[in-house]
Amino acid sequence: MGRVPMKRYFWQSLLFGFALVVLPAMAHGQNNASTVIRYPVDNSSNNSSGLLPGQMIERDTVDRARRPRKPLESFYFDDSTRARRIFAWTVSLENNNIALQDMDTTVAEFQRDYPFMREGVGSASLGNLGGATIPLDYFARPQFRNFSFVQAWAAYLKSPEQITFYNARMPYTNISYQMSGQRTKEEQLFHAVISQNISPSSSINLDYNSDGMKGQYERQKALDRYFSANFAHTGKRYAIHGGYIYNVGDIQENGGIVDMRDITDTVMDMTENIPVRLDGQADARNQYKGNTFYWTQSYGIPLRRQRTTDDLTLSKIPTVFVGQSFQHTTFKKVYSDAVKMPRPGETTGSGEWTSDAEPFYDHFYISPDGTRDSVRQSMTDIKLFMQLQPYNRNGVLGLVTGGIGYELNRYYYYVPEEYRDLYGGGGKQSKNSIYVYGRLEGAVSRYMRWSADARLHTIGYRSGDFDVGGNLSLSAYIKEKPLTLDASVRFTLREPDFWQQNYFSNHYAWSNRFSKEKTTLIRAAFRVPDAGLELGGSYALTKDKVYYGPNVVPEQYSDMLSVMGLYLRKDFRLGGFHLNHRVLMQWSSAQTVAPVPLLCADLSYFFGFDAVKRVLYLQIGLDGRYNTEYYAYAYDPAIGQFYTQNRVKLGNYPSLDAFVSAKWKRLRLLVKLQHWNCNLFGGNRYFEVVNYPQNRMMLKIGLSWSFYD
Repeated sequence: MGRVPMKRYFWQSLLFGFALVVLPAMAHGQNNASTVIRYPVDNSSNNSSGLLPGQMIERDTVDRARRPRKPLESFYFDDSTRARRIFAWTVSLENNNIALQDMDTTVAEFQRDYPFMREGVGSASLGNLGGATIPLDYFARPQFRNFSFVQAWAAYLKSPEQITFYNARMPYTNISYQMSGQRTKEEQLFHAVISQNISPSSSINLDYNSDGMKGQYERQKALDRYFSANFAHTGKRYAIHGGYIYNVGDIQENGGIVDMRDITDTVMDMTENIPVRLDGQADARNQYKGNTFYWTQSYGIPLRRQRTTDDLTLSKIPTVFVGQSFQHTTFKKVYSDAVKMPRPGETTGSGEWTSDAEPFYDHFYISPDGTRDSVRQSMTDIKLFMQLQPYNRNGVLGLVTGGIGYELNRYYYYVPEEYRDLYGGGGKQSKNSIYVYGRLEGAVSRYMRWSADARLHTIGYRSGDFDVGGNLSLSAYIKEKPLTLDASVRFTLREPDFWQQNYFSNHYAWSNRFSKEKTTLIRAAFRVPDAGLELGGSYALTKDKVYYGPNVVPEQYSDMLSVMGLYLRKDFRLGGFHLNHRVLMQWSSAQTVAPVPLLCADLSYFFGFDAVKRVLYLQIGLDGRYNTEYYAYAYDPAIGQFYTQNRVKLGNYPSLDAFVSAKWKRLRLLVKLQHWNCNLFGGNRYFEVVNYPQNRMMLKIGLSWSFYD
């Protein structure tokens, strides 16, 4: 991947957004333009037009009656959903089932621009947009089953299960753009989506996203992008979803600053002059690319004759659905540095805020003069499944699903000949496995829903892996306002990722034979949406947990690890004042294996009002984030992994933002002063990962505009 300036990405994004707006508008204009048809005047004696022979009569077809729009007929959507002007959903590749999604068109939480800060209590990051992140919530941390080398950038990646499909009565386009900081340190976020219905039941959409930053500190430039082209057809009996996804990232790595006291004990205006552990001579960077092709399809066969129009959707009669899904993904990651790593000298001082006295990398297995570690994996997953709907989808036994799948993984990495006795042969390795899976689900009126599912790998590489669980959802209604209680339990036996057991590079090498991880997970949540209340709890008990320890290599914790979390969300509203709270408390039995802060809080206080009634709505407020001290993660650029440490405690620092957001018709606007308390109070301890300071105060502006024609 070439090093293309951020400015070029800006103009590419702007051009892409322009195309998304103009092309649908041109097509829409052409569809609505009047068509002029010319007819020659009849030369016969019956001509009574009053025109001379040979002249032309123009007739405008816009006055002709339009053909009625064919209605959407699909077993997925009920009458209320089909009546909407536009709606959205995601799909499961397990069974081609969908889940309706809310359209992101409100001004609520529009100020949460970073993708890793939109859920729960947020994540710990390296400070630069586009850099590696890890959620503070233990139960939200990604556990990639395949190619775990990119899980640090999971917040920026797009997968088939995250693709949003649309059905709209007119072309839909949304463009969002935000920028902040000085030109030499600027940060940019750009997102554009366009959706067009080909027919009432068929649609296509394009989705493009770009998050990047030049960085406030030396060698902090990062850019993560994805592009997807998707299609969906949801007909009376046949439904298919599919498309292509491209993920790409280019991230400079500076290893963090040499001495954290340059931040905590001083106020240095020129942040680019603060020494970093991998300085400009190293030219260290991580680059990744991912390509995904996918589809899932199913066909419904009614088991009794359709007698009424209500039966046309297949949702209310016994039906068998036969389906198939396919996914092929390739991922490649390259870590490179140009010359031998500089060795930061020892620093003096006492207490916890000291620099590493050790060299950044201890080993050079291939060359001390430069590094280019390349790993690649291709993943192919093919499923055949069948679903039985005994009565209807809302029955006590609404749907029975059974399927069989084939999984093929190919791994590519290099091992020099002199190391192959210790670390394996490297090269190309292929591993496959066959699995079966099933699911039962149903509902008892509108007060109880239940489901149970299981997956078992029977043959091949992952033989013996299983995942079994169930969910129960109870609902009650007070004046038609819902109260829900969800509870679930899950048992898993899981083979660790191939790369946690086999790896060779210039700086790190290992060959492990880990046991399978065994986990019991229990969750419960009580929700009252109309009161803005959610109270939840999670408990995980894991045996043989695999993690990256203080030695920066994978280790297996042979004892039992238990982690518990309690989550509370409560939103208060007093007139125009909104007081929104997200609070998480966590306990870990082994902080050196699964470090978590005892308390995390994410608060948003704002005042909302109509500046112009029914035209312009404003929100003015503050956002704040805080967590207690704990032994936070450190980060290693060469493998792109967070690892545990027991030297430095981070936390006990509030980070505050002030914002003004507005909604004017279909346009959302934002002005935000991020981290305005920097250097004012909090002790300048704005670190979330060891040696990686957060951004200082920045002014941000942004907009999001939706078009429906």
